[in-house]
Amino acid sequence: MIKKSTAKKILKEAGAYRISDDALDEFLDVINKYSYSLAQKAVKLAHHANRKTLRKEDIELAIA
Repeated sequence: MIKKSTAKKILKEAGAYRISDDALDEFLDVINKYSYSLAQKAVKLAHHANRKTLRKEDIELAIA
């Protein structure tokens, strides 16, 4: 799970000057759901390759 301070930093670095609490909460919700989904896909790819170790390639394929 990503911390609020980290999410706020990402939004600020993207150019946001001010961020409402609702916007920050929504951003966190979307990022956390996406991250979890990506992790599940990557783990599934590693298992399919008969590996217990998650590799960079698994993440790259999960994104594609």
